[in-house]
Amino acid sequence: MKKFAGLLLVALLAACGESDKKPGAGPAAGGPGAAPPPPEVEVLTIAPGTATLTQDLPGRLMAVRSAQIRARVEGVVEKRLFTEGSDIAAGTPLFRIDTRTYEASRAAAEADLAAAAAAFNRLKPLLEIKAVSQQEYDQASARLKQAEAALARARLDLENATPPAPIAGRIGRALVTEGALVGRGEATHLATIEQLDPIRVEFTQSYSDLLRLQQAVKFGKQKTANSAKVQLLLEDGSIYGEQGTLRFADLAVDPSTGSVLLRAEFPNPRRELLPGTFARIRFPQAEMEAAIRVPQRAVTVSPLGQAVMVVDAEGKVSPRPIKSGAMAGPDFIVDNGLKAGDVVIVNGLQKARPGATVNPVPWDPAKKPGPPPGAAVAPPAPGMQGAATPTAAVAPPPTSDKKPDAAAAKK
Repeated sequence: MKKFAGLLLVALLAACGESDKKPGAGPAAGGPGAAPPPPEVEVLTIAPGTATLTQDLPGRLMAVRSAQIRARVEGVVEKRLFTEGSDIAAGTPLFRIDTRTYEASRAAAEADLAAAAAAFNRLKPLLEIKAVSQQEYDQASARLKQAEAALARARLDLENATPPAPIAGRIGRALVTEGALVGRGEATHLATIEQLDPIRVEFTQSYSDLLRLQQAVKFGKQKTANSAKVQLLLEDGSIYGEQGTLRFADLAVDPSTGSVLLRAEFPNPRRELLPGTFARIRFPQAEMEAAIRVPQRAVTVSPLGQAVMVVDAEGKVSPRPIKSGAMAGPDFIVDNGLKAGDVVIVNGLQKARPGATVNPVPWDPAKKPGPPPGAAVAPPAPGMQGAATPTAAVAPPPTSDKKPDAAAAKK
């Protein structure tokens, strides 16, 4: 029996050796030990050209016109006449304050005016026949004018009991409610109207940067750009669809910050921009010839400085230190480190290691980058379970190096 078990073991070992020698089982045939293909990366071939140097400056949005509605007369608010958060026209009545006191004052002023006018009219013909003195006539004329002024004041107070909108725009929330006493001792703030289209942006530029730019233009290194048009960058980094216009540049430098105040206006027809929001303004500064520009995503920053990954003619990856200067929109302007014809990796830096071989493909700026490596993949939508989905390869069962025991050999 032992002899039979030994023969069986020899046969099994021979069969395993023959299976290892079969064609197609080695690494060259794409087996488990085959080398993976070079990773694919998106690259940009450097080509110098004309670039507009820009600078992203912090700013804050504010209404181009803002009006605070305040109580000009004292009284109790009877009714609010507008809808909070709505667009209103100039002259629209906003509140109604109790008018009974002011109606009575107007009636009294009208009566005083009638009496003063009657007295003046009686003295006028008497003055012509020297029946009254010139002093009496002048006093009657003064009383008439005082009565006219009192009536005008009474009518104005009555009008102010229903305060109108001084400008057209969007009105905020009401700061008082019906039954509130307003105007006693102070001009109570009732509401605020803001004109949001267009909307204003105030931002600052360092005077040292402005002086450096002027020197570069003076010596012919750069050309003056058209700075009348500016762009607004939203919080998510995207560019606002409407282009702004520079309206004002201060003539003095703020001594506390060393910067110059600038002001621009942007169309806001859909009310997407709201006052009080902090934003960035992309401000064009100068034009530069033969500029080398690379996207920001292609540049890595370390304690040693800035660098990019370049690919040679054989597909080999190597780091290249660079030095950037100004900005051209979302791109860096490279002062040294790159030349025309260099191939720089833009997307896929996580796949590129120095000395590794990659498969470069042209980079499409309009294409949005995919999810980063390791990102969770959403499950298929309902009704799509039947769609083809990639399945994991099933590995062959491991071969065992253990010898069959005697009991198995006997069987």
